[in-house]
Parts: sequence; C-alpha cells; structure tokens
Amino acid sequence: MSDSDRSAEPTAESAAVESSAVGRTRVDERPDQVVVTLQPVLRLSGVGKRYGRGDWVLRDIDLELHAGEVLAVAAANGAGKSTLLRLIVGACRASAGTVGPRPAATRYVPDRVAMNDRMPALGYLIHMGRIQGMPTAGARRRAVDLLDRLEFVGGHQTPIRKLSKGNAQKVALAQAVLTRPSLLVLDEPWTSLDAGAHAAASAIICEVAESGGAVVFADHQESIVLTNAAVQLYLAGGRLTDRRYPYAGPASAEVVLFSDPNRPPTDTPNWQQTAGVLDIRAGSPVGEPTVLRIRVSPDRVDAVLLLALSHSWSVARVEREVGPTWSR
Repeated sequence: MSDSDRSAEPTAESAAVESSAVGRTRVDERPDQVVVTLQPVLRLSGVGKRYGRGDWVLRDIDLELHAGEVLAVAAANGAGKSTLLRLIVGACRASAGTVGPRPAATRYVPDRVAMNDRMPALGYLIHMGRIQGMPTAGARRRAVDLLDRLEFVGGHQTPIRKLSKGNAQKVALAQAVLTRPSLLVLDEPWTSLDAGAHAAASAIICEVAESGGAVVFADHQESIVLTNAAVQLYLAGGRLTDRRYPYAGPASAEVVLFSDPNRPPTDTPNWQQTAGVLDIRAGSPVGEPTVLRIRVSPDRVDAVLLLALSHSWSVARVEREVGPTWSR
C-alpha cells in the first residue's frame, strides 16, 4: 500500500475499535453507524522466534499496526517484548511466519540505545536530520525544539557518551521523530526519563499518531500502557493476548505510602528505576495527603520501605502477597 493510500485512510475521533485477524474496524457512533475497515501499516502473521534449537521465545504472533493508532505491548521483564519489537523493525529475523512489508520511514528506539557517542548531542541530531533529507537549518531548529520540550540538560555540545542515561534517551527519542515516521517503535521509552520529560514524550507520541503514523511501544508497567495507548495487548508465554498477564515468579507485594501534611517528603525517589518495583500509582482526593501504591517483588519490600522512610514518606500498610496478576 502506498503512502498516499495510507494518508487517505479515514479516522473517527469517537470511534469504537474492534480487532480482527485481518484488520481493525472503526464504528462511527452516529445513527447511520458507518463502518470503515482500516488496512494495516504493518502485519505480522503466524510469527515465531527462537534462537537455534532453544525454546520458542515467541509463538503464533498475529499483529497489525494501523496508521493513527498507538498500540502498547505490556509484558513482564524477560517475556520477549524486546524481541517482538526487533522483529517488527527488522533487527532480527522471524523463525516462523511473515513480517512486513515495513514502511520506509520506520524509526526505532531500543531500550539500549547505540549512537555515535563521540558526537555532541545537537551535532548528532543535525547529522541524522540531514540523512533523513532535512536542510541543516531546519534540522537544527527541529532538534533544539525537541531537546527543549524533553527538558534536555547537559549542554547541546556535550558528547553523547558523557550524558546521563536519561539525557541520552532524550536524544534517541528526538532523533526518531526529527521527521514524521510512518511507523515509530519504542522499547520502554519512559524508563530513564525524569518526570518533566514523561509528559513531553507522551505528547510527542500522540503527535506522531495524529499526523498519521503508527506507534507501537512495549513496557512492563501496566499503568504506563493504560495511560498512553488506545490499544493494549499483553505478552505472556510467548503469545499475545488482550487479557491481563501474570507476573513471572512469585506473587508481588504492595506497599502503600502517604505524605504526612505535618512532615512533607523531602523529595520523591525515582521509583521506576528502583530495583524490584513493578508498578506505581499515585492519587488522592483534593486536600488529602498524596497516596502512593507501589507494587514490588516480595524480596525487595524492605529495601523499598527503607528508601521511602529515608525520604520522609509514611507507611500506611504493606501487603506481602497480593496475587500474581495486575489489578486495574
């Protein structure tokens, strides 16, 4: 299918989305109930992956990525989500089934980014923009705008190898959207970002979809998946499903914290980077103390409690066994 065909595909802001084996349909909620079938930007059919004669990492994967949609794959660490994304972009070959054809403007941000680490951040982005057909001045403007939006710190002329992991991740995300991608593939894009950049990354992903690009990302935190994707799938046992998936290993624990109004926390730890933390949710009624519900591996409960107390958070309760599945 040509780019012009994709750009002509209709969308509906208030559409109900139904999945099928061959396409996805949008049902307009007007009285006449117009049904439009969207053709995929990329299709995976019966895809499987294993290394040598080892066990299958992925099996029977049927997946379609559609223009204007943000699709997320949630999976526990080690479940094969990075392998799935590598298959989508062609970084590795399927052992079974078919993938493709891929759009020419496919952009990929892996969980471990490989860049020319001797180049300065801004120089690298200008170089990548020129490779993608942008004039130098236009690439510079676009790069500076993206770095500013992502709250990049460390200096535009700082070599990438001297940047923190979070700032290097911002450069990687920026290079992926210098020009409009037809397909944007991201592996845990929020993991190393600070709070300010989280919202900017979400907005940039939405802009790609709104401009007609297909977006797929993978993450192990269901809260991120539910917040940032219109279509959510779950990967477990090497297969995709629309049902919630179990964590690997024993049941998780839940630590519930709250901020004492008389003794507010000195700051908030980067929980997403804390070993053993599986998910975190925050919320409180207006005027009430902030409450954090942290899902954590049972063997890391004491470490999480120590970290919370050292930052002046108060402990409401700890449930050592809360079941092996996500709770909504």
